[in-house]
Amino acid sequence: MNMQGSRILVVEDEKSLALGLEFNLQQEGFEVVRAADGRQAMDCVHEHTFDLIILDIMLPFMDGFEVARRIREQSPQMPILMLTAKTSVTDRIQGLETGADDYLTKPFHLTELMLRIQGMLKRKQWYQDQDFVQHVFQFGPNKVNFQTLVASAHKQEVRLTSREAMVLKYLIEHEDKVVSRKELLENVWYIHSDVETRTVDAFIARLRKYFESDPKKPVFIKSVRGVGYIFSRGKAREGP
Repeated sequence: MNMQGSRILVVEDEKSLALGLEFNLQQEGFEVVRAADGRQAMDCVHEHTFDLIILDIMLPFMDGFEVARRIREQSPQMPILMLTAKTSVTDRIQGLETGADDYLTKPFHLTELMLRIQGMLKRKQWYQDQDFVQHVFQFGPNKVNFQTLVASAHKQEVRLTSREAMVLKYLIEHEDKVVSRKELLENVWYIHSDVETRTVDAFIARLRKYFESDPKKPVFIKSVRGVGYIFSRGKAREGP
């Protein structure tokens, strides 16, 4: 997929910002559809196919958290970039927990927005292009199909987002080795920063919620204080 020509849905009720985003994205070669509220956003998702969604949190009728949750139910692999005018860490974490892949706090620089979009689209295409030698990976009672993004965890089916799958896959590829938050940001998000570590922590928390019997006492994805995380499957075997 050529990034130019990719279709992006911009969900933003502030008209001047929405028009500015539309203009600048079109200048970069993207096709843009705008929605001014949560209900319009869901109508657009039902009617069109998108490569990425830029989603504001504060929206009329249905807020961005609910929109993200509903989109995730229908399209687990859809890249979602959430925008918020608030600086509260709680809002950022809630956005990530409801399905956003990344977030930007308003006001933001256009260059940073474009870098985030390019990184998200690049990662989506990288994932789609992969010919996984081993589609299914098993650890403990959990089994993950990296091709379909469907996992079996504690006898329940879990549908992973592509970003969740890539975080888990990166940890698995570096099994029994400490992986820093910075390394994950650079290799999964394509962000070269030391200040976005909460994004990584939120995704680790989601993976633990899926795959750990007790997320507060993880067995497979453990923390290394002050450094990062380490994945270990113990005596579990790989899936077929």
